[in-house]
Formats: sequence, structure tokens, C-alpha cells
Amino acid sequence: MELVKVGEKTYYIKNATNIGIYKIDDGNVYLIDTGNDKDAGKKILKIIDEQGWNVKGIITTHSNADHIGGNKVIQDRTNCAIYAYNIEKSFTEFPILESSFLYGGYPFKDIRNKFLLAKESVVTPIKNNLPNGLEYFALKGHFFDMIGVKTSDNVYFLADSLFSEETITKYHLFFIYDVRGFLNTLDYLKTLNGEMYIPSHCEATRDISYLIELNRSKVNEIMNKIYMICKNEMTFEEILKCIFDEYNLIMNGNQYVLVGSTIKSYLSYLADENKLCYEFKDNKMIWKQL
Repeated sequence: MELVKVGEKTYYIKNATNIGIYKIDDGNVYLIDTGNDKDAGKKILKIIDEQGWNVKGIITTHSNADHIGGNKVIQDRTNCAIYAYNIEKSFTEFPILESSFLYGGYPFKDIRNKFLLAKESVVTPIKNNLPNGLEYFALKGHFFDMIGVKTSDNVYFLADSLFSEETITKYHLFFIYDVRGFLNTLDYLKTLNGEMYIPSHCEATRDISYLIELNRSKVNEIMNKIYMICKNEMTFEEILKCIFDEYNLIMNGNQYVLVGSTIKSYLSYLADENKLCYEFKDNKMIWKQL
């Protein structure tokens, strides 16, 4: 982990999930997300201690385990408040909801892991209770009620609204809960005029225009692939296999629920756009072009 200053009061820790830091005064800071597990939380606290700071609060952009994994250890050691918005508050308080939602039932043992299941923490709902110099804004699409955070230094923390070129090239698919919301958020990101942008899984940058179009292009590519797959009548499981085969992905429990949930979101979007429809045959749900 590396601490980087990007404004008078704004810092971030370079990590697999970037961690935002905002100084509300000389001795106290707010964190934006906490990484993927307790070890990440401990490393964050070490950096904070080295600077002589105290964690006053944590702002959770959304409740995926790689963003709230350090919440509990940091809250236990500092007694700080944790803030989350709407549905994200419930998922942060009760992390079992994430793997249950992704699987669509009680999660089997292999997906009850730290990748999908963080530790519980005590959460305060975000309303108008953030300190001066911090404001939040909606970033729909990736998860239920994901938010971004803007600091007084005109630095935007963009959570998982954008994915890096490396991630897209290697994995092709990234998790999306609401495809329409994700595309609308890409349009919204084009209107921002920040000094610096820090997506959670990308390098900090002063220009996000390339990333916006890269993400949009990949969403459209996947959408078209699913549409063409459904030229023939296909079940969800058959569609999922075709996508994994197309991109040379390897199936495991985590990928099954993450990519599977994402493919279902694409199917819902294409159905709402009147491009696909479904029917039930021989007690199977069949998807096909409309």
C-alpha cells in the first residue's frame, strides 16, 4: 500500500481497491472504503498511525466485500462511524446478503468466503451528515445504491463505476446489477469537471473520457453477444456457458454467481428493450430473440 497526496486535504492509498482519505482537520480523517479484508484494514491503520491521524469515519461507496472488508477491524480499534447509503447500509450491516443475493438462495459453503462475505459492522445511514468538504452522489449500475464521493479539492472517488483497461482485457465481464443504470452513469461521468478522478480499481487520472468509452464499448459488445447467442432458443445455463467459452473464462463458485448474476442483468435489460423474450417449455425458461 502506498499513500499518495492528491489535494490539500485529499489522499488515497494505492491498493487493489483504492482507499480514499480526507483530512477534516489536522488530526482526524475520513476513509472512503476499507479494502477486501481485515489485513487490508490493519495496513490502512498502520499508515494512518504513521501520519499521526485518527479515523473519525468511514464512507462506504457500496457494500461489496472488497470495499468493506476492513470495516470491522478499523471500527473496533477506533470506534469510528461507518456511513452507507440506502440498501448499501443493509448489505454492509449484514454481509450475508451479498452472497445470498448473488446466488438467489442460501449460499453454499464455497461462496461463503471473504471474497463475497465481509464481517458485520455498525452502520449509520448517509443523509446530510457528512463533514464539510465531502459530498456524495449516486453512481447507479454496478450495485444497488452505490455512491461516489467528491472532496473540497475537486477530487472524485468513483467507486466501481469504471473498470480498468487491464481488467476489461483480461476478464471482459465486470459485475453489473443494472445495465441501464450503468450506462446512464457513464453519461453522467462525462459531465464531471474534476481535478482528479480515482476509480476503485484503476490508476488515478485527470481524464476519464477514454475509460468511459472503453467501458461502454465492452457493455455493448457483451450485450450484442448475448443477443446473437439467443438467435437460437437457449436456457440461462446455456447462455452462461457460451459466454464463458467465448471469453475463455474458467468456471468456479465465485465466477458462477458473479458472472451469472451479471448475465441475468443483461437478459433483463434486453427484455426491457424488447430485443429478447422468454417462455417456458418442458419446465425450462427459454430465452430467444423477439
